[in-house]
Amino acid sequence: MAMEVEEMEKARIRKRPRLGWDVAPSRPEAQRALVTSRRSSPPKRDDDHEGHYVFNLGENLTPRYKILSKMGEGTFGRVLECWDRQNREYVAIKVVRSIRKYRDAAMIEVDVLEHLAKNDKGTSHFVQIRNWFDYRNHICIIWGTNSGMTMKMLGMVQRGSSDETHFRCLPKSSAIKLIDFGSTAFDNQNHSSIVSTRHYRAPEIILGLGWSYPCDLWSVGCILIELCTGEALFQTHENLEHLAMMERVLGPLPEHMIRRANRGAEKYFRRGSRLNWPEGAVSRESIRAVRKLDRLKNIVSQYVESSRYSLADMLEGLLKYDPSERLTARQALNHPFFRFPRTLQAPS
Repeated sequence: MAMEVEEMEKARIRKRPRLGWDVAPSRPEAQRALVTSRRSSPPKRDDDHEGHYVFNLGENLTPRYKILSKMGEGTFGRVLECWDRQNREYVAIKVVRSIRKYRDAAMIEVDVLEHLAKNDKGTSHFVQIRNWFDYRNHICIIWGTNSGMTMKMLGMVQRGSSDETHFRCLPKSSAIKLIDFGSTAFDNQNHSSIVSTRHYRAPEIILGLGWSYPCDLWSVGCILIELCTGEALFQTHENLEHLAMMERVLGPLPEHMIRRANRGAEKYFRRGSRLNWPEGAVSRESIRAVRKLDRLKNIVSQYVESSRYSLADMLEGLLKYDPSERLTARQALNHPFFRFPRTLQAPS
């Protein structure tokens, strides 16, 4: 036991110094203390009412991994900092909830990450797993902790934390990796009709027109605006309000998309192609939430100076209603905002 503690302390010394943005909140001394335990797994316990794995600090997650701290918690599960006895290093283990849909999503994430790693060209622009295993009905995915990953990178956000907190904690480094592939779908798999996180959901999904790669570019556009302003562009949880927000920021929806909307989306419109707004609003608060939004260029100009015109131009391309007219990923990367960020001037 003494030898193991010594190895752990040496590994901690070798770890990179923590920067201000990724220092975990201080914990009470009693919580930081490690519980002495044998290398055997603890007695089997029932999961909590949400399907999370129940543990104590200092216990083992299989005989190989010793639990040191909880790094974060989110919808899919919890991330634990553990000591890997075999490789003598610290690792982060995402322990997924023991609920079928989350287990299935975790296995898709494993498949995607393994597929990406197999086809990696050496750029490593995505997080790479060390390994995974199934422990007491919990899928466990392993990453190294010395790669600069935080709870945000692991797809885990503490409940009650705000967007403002996350943006203040962003690292100064621009070495960004893609993470959280739990909702990824392969072309040859059955596709759900509803995809994407609500705030980043493309109009073709809401209208029931089907979806493909362009819906991800819409999401990228929404995320870029959020990075710019510090808050989500479309803060809504209801389809009609969401469409009204889109029209407020981007102008009217195209008639040809409205005419093709499925039966479930027809209720959002009246008189053929007119959005049933504000008549169909569920509350006055909803109407006010839509009214406070501004046009896209005005939103961008409030936060960006030198490159605001090129950024607004690119965002307009990413947020085209019609997915066939939306910028592709390659077109977006070749846009002047990325290639010549200070050369595109305001239109005369």
